Amino acid sequence: MLFAGYVAAFLDRVNVGFAKLQMAGDLHFSDAVYGFGAGIFFLGYFVLEVPSNLALNKVGARIWMARIMFTWGLISAAFVFVGAMRWGPVAAAFGSSDAQFSFYVLRFLLGAAEAGFYPGVILYLTFWFPADHRARMVALFMSGVAVSNLIGSPVSGAILQFADGELGMHGWQWLFLLEALPALVLAILFLALLPDGPHKARWLSESERALVIARLARDEAAKQGSAALRAGAVFVHPRIWGFATVYFCGLVCFYGVNFWMPTIIQELGIAKADYLRVGLVSMIPWGTMIVAQVAWAHHSDRSGERRWHSASGLFISLAGLVLLAAAGHSPVLSLVGLTLITVGNGCWVVTFWSLPTAMLGGTAAAAGIAWINSVGNLGGQFGPDIIGRVRDASSGSDSAAFLVLGAFTLAGALVLLVLPAERRERTGAAAEPA
Repeated sequence: MLFAGYVAAFLDRVNVGFAKLQMAGDLHFSDAVYGFGAGIFFLGYFVLEVPSNLALNKVGARIWMARIMFTWGLISAAFVFVGAMRWGPVAAAFGSSDAQFSFYVLRFLLGAAEAGFYPGVILYLTFWFPADHRARMVALFMSGVAVSNLIGSPVSGAILQFADGELGMHGWQWLFLLEALPALVLAILFLALLPDGPHKARWLSESERALVIARLARDEAAKQGSAALRAGAVFVHPRIWGFATVYFCGLVCFYGVNFWMPTIIQELGIAKADYLRVGLVSMIPWGTMIVAQVAWAHHSDRSGERRWHSASGLFISLAGLVLLAAAGHSPVLSLVGLTLITVGNGCWVVTFWSLPTAMLGGTAAAAGIAWINSVGNLGGQFGPDIIGRVRDASSGSDSAAFLVLGAFTLAGALVLLVLPAERRERTGAAAEPA
């Protein structure tokens, strides 16, 4: 269920990349306007991330995740009207057209609505799985990113290409409307079926429930007292800020490339109106990422090593960015570069979350995970915006932007490697008794 929810969430978060192929021309959006609007999602995300995760910890995962999905589904569907809203002097005061201002407002509200889902799931997984199993569980959940793009890319391309003009609506309007439906359906299913934790799981026997709870209690005790860290203390803890910095740097690259991937692929020589082919080619990097990140997480769990696994993923993304910057419009080299970037992103992030969750427990875990995620996700505002502004300033060329993203990626890897290790990292996780 969590996997399905993340597929729907990510589909509604990034389908704007495909919508841009039509919408930008229809609504007269420049690359800079699109890049800023795509990224402003994360400002709304930042504002409500920590309160949302604390609310989940208080009212329970079932109700709160259902609320998140229902509201983001409604707002995603509202993008159908982005060209019809009128703001008058309000839009003019911000130097925007009505359509541009509507785009900015709805992207901000979508981020605010979705805030808490991803860190909420990371927190929720700590209710079920001890640290030595968590990387592979996060990997299975996070493969929803790749699956969402793997399925969503050709579907989005087909909607743009074949639904355009139906019932007087543009293809990009159909895209937002149809792809909002899974979130609304899943909101109902989550409310009906998701247990708040092992203690409320009807499908566990009493002995199974006791086993899960005992393993989690042993895991909490192994955190050497870090669970006693008060929720407020995480906002000034040096290692929490270090993790937030790493996450920020990594997501500058991830979302910068993700939101622009359909445009990058289209410019490799695909006809402007052949949106389905853009979607089919986009499947190659995402399909490779699915296999790589699950295998990477399994290897990390077996070895017990997290830091170098995560940093190595960032170095793989860095290699892809450098190749993409040097490739120009070479289809083969560009596709290899995009694949390296997506594989590297998948590998670093699935092992990254095992590091902060190994030192946080209780309310501090809810606040700490949300704070790392909210600060880090501001990178999602910078990445797309950097590419858009560079493209506008250099007549459509984005090579310099990829090098800027590469600098962020390198910085993230280096910060991760120099962060002081917790005792559990140095000694390894506690052995699991038979």
